[in-house]
Order: sequence, then C-alpha cells, then structure tokens
Amino acid sequence: MLPILTFKPIYKSVIWGGRRIADFKGIPPQGDRIGESWEISPMPGAESIVAEGPYRGKTLNHMTELFARELLGNKVAERFSGRFPLLVKFIDSTNDLSIQVHPDDDMAKRHCCAPWGKTELWYALESAPDAYLYAGFNHTATPGGVMRCMTEGTLVDKLNRHNISPGDVVLLPAGTVHALGKGSFVVEIQQASDITYRLFDYDRLDDNGNPRPLHIEEALKAIHYDSAPVKVRNVIPSPGKTLEAARSACFSVDVISTAGNYIMDLSQRDSFTILISVEGDFKVSDALGDITILKKGETLLVPAYMPAVRIDGEGRLLSVYI
Repeated sequence: MLPILTFKPIYKSVIWGGRRIADFKGIPPQGDRIGESWEISPMPGAESIVAEGPYRGKTLNHMTELFARELLGNKVAERFSGRFPLLVKFIDSTNDLSIQVHPDDDMAKRHCCAPWGKTELWYALESAPDAYLYAGFNHTATPGGVMRCMTEGTLVDKLNRHNISPGDVVLLPAGTVHALGKGSFVVEIQQASDITYRLFDYDRLDDNGNPRPLHIEEALKAIHYDSAPVKVRNVIPSPGKTLEAARSACFSVDVISTAGNYIMDLSQRDSFTILISVEGDFKVSDALGDITILKKGETLLVPAYMPAVRIDGEGRLLSVYI
C-alpha cells in the first residue's frame, strides 16, 4: 500500500530572498537570502525526494514511474502521460521580483519543446502590511504599446497594482504579465514548468555583477493581450468550513479551516491531493490508521487511490488537486 508521502524541501537562494520561510516553518535559518522553498517538484535537477517511510530517498519522478495510476489517479496519469504536473513553492520576496510572463501550453509546446506552459496561483501568507503585487495591464495593451513602455521605462506604471493581505488568492493564467512586490510572502501553486520571460528587472545585477537577462521577443509573443482582468479575493473560511479558492483546467485549490477533526472524502476525485498547512499543526490519518504529521509550513501528498483521510487539529490548509 502506497503511503501518504512527505518530501524534503529544496531551498533556493536568490537576490530578493529573505528569512521568513524558515521563521514560518519554525526551523533554523537556511540562509540569509532564501526566496523559495520548493515543496513538491518534479523538475529535472530539482526533484523532490521522499523524506520518510519505506520509500525514503526515492525521487518524486521515480515514484510516479512505479505507481502512476495509484499516485496520480487514472485520469491524471493518462492526461499527463504519467508525469507529475504541478510544482508547489513558498516564496518570500523582500524586494520586487522581475516583471515577467509565462507561455501557455500551446506556446510551450511549439517554441520550447515543453509539455505545458505555466498557469499559477498565489495564496498570501504573513505578508508585510504594505505588500503588493502586479497582475495584468491597467489599459488596453498591444505588442507595440508594451514595447514603447519598455523603451520609455514606464512598464510598471501600466500594470494593475494590488495590495495584498493574508488569505488573498490570485489566479494568474499563462500569458498574464505579473510580479510579486516587496514584502509579499505566498504559497505558489503552478504547472510544472520553469519557463519565464522577463520584461523588466529594475536594472539589478546578479552576484557576478551582470544584469540578469531579459526575454523581450519571447515575452511579447507570450502575452495574452485580451485577458480578463485579474481579481484578488480573500479566502479564509470560518472554522469547520471549506471554500473554493480557484478552479482551472490546470489545477483546483480549496481552503479548509478545521475545528478539531475533519474527514476529507476523496472517493470521487480520481486525483492526487496536496495538503499544505498554512496555519496550525495536524495529524493526517489514512484508511488503515497510519498517521502522518503535517506541521505549519509543511506539505504532503495523498495518493489518488486513497478514498479518504482524517485530519485532526485546528488551523487552515490548502487542498490542491487536478
């Protein structure tokens, strides 16, 4: 029987990172500029490794090769050719991230020989009081207009700026120009793609004193100029309730507020379920009574074949599935 799986986080040091991820998780500092913690990743060169149990030391991709249908679910395994389709991160931005855009599935396949593009979602955690993000244009955009803004140095002024608070949800379809702003601390749920086209990076230099590369031509092709406005909404359920945070063809996200114990019925899902604790510590029990501990700031993977799990504890979790 395939158990609930936990993985070793992969910590990424970046020029805009800080120390809030370690503080949030309640662990020793992992460095002074940790901007990302990759919680579940199938990405080559950064594959998640099982942390505990009989499959300890195995990679996520190895597990999906061994147990594609049991782990992913029949429909997910077929749709994604047995590959794990999502990447989950914590992101701590102590400075503005670059203005960027990601390709959709069609462009990723045609121009990057990649299986899919990158739609993503942010769920705001303990962000600074003045935290913000950019998402979409505040005017009708065209390739020529965007190019002029870049030449004039006014691109940031043409983007919608949203202040964010804990519990805010932002769904960013592929093709949306966006950036996390200074002070943001979020969970990011995304398609398993690392294709990013930078439009503007505030003229910053990397550790070697070189400007980070921009990808203007690719970005102008990737932008969806007719996209609907991006909305920011707060999703914090009352105790004992579950609220839908997002539904998309790429993934779905629910927010669960528990009040003691909660039975999660997974019998009709036919998909793996990722649980992320954003507030509180929990005991997660499978049908055989085996218990997996899920602490604040941790993530676990429930295999698709499990019909239900019991969650004991008080707090708030994200439930992610296809």
